[in-house]
Amino acid sequence: MQPRTPLLCVLLSQVLMLTSAEGLDCTPGFQQKVFYIDQPAEFIKDQAILNLTFSDCKGNDKLRYEVSSPYFKVNNDGSLVALRNITAVGKTLFVHARTPHAEDMAELVIVGGKDIQGSLQDIFKFARTSPVPRQKRSIVVSPILIPENQRQPFPRDVGKLFVETTDVNGKTLEGPVPLEVIVIDQNDNRPIFREGPYIGHVMEGSPTGTTVMRMTAFDADDPATDNALLRYNIRQQTPDKPSPNMFYIDPEKGDIVTVVSPALLDRETLENPKYELIIEAQDMAGLDVGLTGTATATIMIDDKNDHSPKFTKKEFQATVEEGAVGVIVNLTVEDKDDPTTGAWRAAYTIINGNPGQSFEIHTNPQTNEGMLSVVKPLDYEISAFHTLLIKVENEDPLVPDVSYGPSSTATVHITVLDVNEGPVFYPDPMMVTKRENISVGSVLLTVNATDPDSLQHQTIRYSVYKDPAGWLNINPINGTVDTRAVLDRESPFVHNSVYTALFLAIDSGNPPATGTGTLLITLEDVNDNAPFIYPTVAEVCDDAKNLSVVILGASDKDLHPNTDPFKFEIHKQAVPDKVWKISKINNTHALVSLFQNLNKANYHLPIMVTDSGKPPMTNITDLRVQVCSCKNSKVDCNAAGDLHSSVTSVLLLSLFSLACL
Repeated sequence: MQPRTPLLCVLLSQVLMLTSAEGLDCTPGFQQKVFYIDQPAEFIKDQAILNLTFSDCKGNDKLRYEVSSPYFKVNNDGSLVALRNITAVGKTLFVHARTPHAEDMAELVIVGGKDIQGSLQDIFKFARTSPVPRQKRSIVVSPILIPENQRQPFPRDVGKLFVETTDVNGKTLEGPVPLEVIVIDQNDNRPIFREGPYIGHVMEGSPTGTTVMRMTAFDADDPATDNALLRYNIRQQTPDKPSPNMFYIDPEKGDIVTVVSPALLDRETLENPKYELIIEAQDMAGLDVGLTGTATATIMIDDKNDHSPKFTKKEFQATVEEGAVGVIVNLTVEDKDDPTTGAWRAAYTIINGNPGQSFEIHTNPQTNEGMLSVVKPLDYEISAFHTLLIKVENEDPLVPDVSYGPSSTATVHITVLDVNEGPVFYPDPMMVTKRENISVGSVLLTVNATDPDSLQHQTIRYSVYKDPAGWLNINPINGTVDTRAVLDRESPFVHNSVYTALFLAIDSGNPPATGTGTLLITLEDVNDNAPFIYPTVAEVCDDAKNLSVVILGASDKDLHPNTDPFKFEIHKQAVPDKVWKISKINNTHALVSLFQNLNKANYHLPIMVTDSGKPPMTNITDLRVQVCSCKNSKVDCNAAGDLHSSVTSVLLLSLFSLACL
């Protein structure tokens, strides 16, 4: 069998020739796709650069041209012209032609042109070095360029091509060839400021050209094109004084700087230390065809301490009653600096006239006034007049070329007013030591009170103010204190052997003034209290093997040595011998016991206890002893009376009392 390949090749060749012959009648697109021109000194507005010929083979209905540079356009007759005089546009321009039936791209190579931002050669990724020969019969696929934002209807054709050739056996002869579709950016996004609010600060008196802040906008268009190339300018300044152009913005970087002299940036002379700038960002490198976006920049002129505080007058007057404390005068100052800063807040100091530290001065945080106070009571009789020298400074230091002057000091004249002061006891408290039980009418002491108003020559009378027990008298003329009742150290009005009374001294002023004095009487102990025993009731079993009855304790209200050691005895005249006995345990306790068991009954045992005072004191107390029946662990004291405490309980209680001593 003869191979069929030559026949197939002939047939394929004929098909290709037919296709080529049909295309020679009319090929849609530009007749010439690449042009070369030399870079002129300047492209002149509306002057034709070259003529382009495009045909869709169907009459070019609704033909539209788009140029990659916004500085050029194609007229309806196909002439490429500049929109304005321009020198540099880059190395390449691209012209896109489109009708409902066809579209194509032409390339204009500018010989001697320089790369600039916005060149579409990198975007479209063309790498042509020469036109593609028409006579070459191979698959040639140029990139398809599609402008964004096309209108309906969809879907729509964007171009035509061969993608692959095969023989009758399905063997690939050529291809497939990749197709690159490039979406051409359009300027359809306005610049926006996304980082607001924008607030800047600049110190008053700053040099011309001081950078305040930077403002940058964002444009969503292609950053490699002029569609996203932004330029900045200031549209409005509020307020517009002292100059309508206080600031300048770098059109490319967005840096806002001062452009006025430092003298005009004086915060104290400005109508308002806050400026608001309307900042505009425009794409297309600031051309009129560019889209714009705006934002507000707020600039605060910050204060520096270039004004010292000054007193509103050189001398201030104040009066104060002797003995009084508190604020006596407010010192006023003026300061032109910002009231919210340490450059305005005042700090006051007393620099002379206050050796006794009787005065202090503090700053009122709301008014900035100096509040002068008396902190130690003044005495008219010592000094009726005081003169203070006070200075004022700021919390923050002054700038180097400003200093504090004479107006930063002031004099305060203070007049002390005499008042009727109450008499003063000396000493206070007054203390005296006496033995308790001294006879009624005994003199304890003579109190002494003096009148601070030495220039008024007033008389003083005395009286009792507080005498809880009612024990004392005082002579109203000479202040002699004597007793009108017996002084008892053991009284509930005496605490730790000290009795407290208060006395008044009243002068003859109008109205009279009163002073109070305290008398502390320390009472020495006298053995005037007999001791007493405890407990006074006890129980014992009638058949007890242990004949101990009870442990007795003794106590005395007096103080040592008028208390223990105590002497315990059984009153011999009241009980028979050889029945009871009492034995000393220690200085304060003794044991009562039996010599033999007793019948069930109640017994009264007189116990005599004597303290160690000189002379000693003795007390006789009946100890009631119940002898009970104790059988089968049951205690029966009915026959012995109504008392039912067990002997064991009494003994345990007595032993516990002993252990606690």
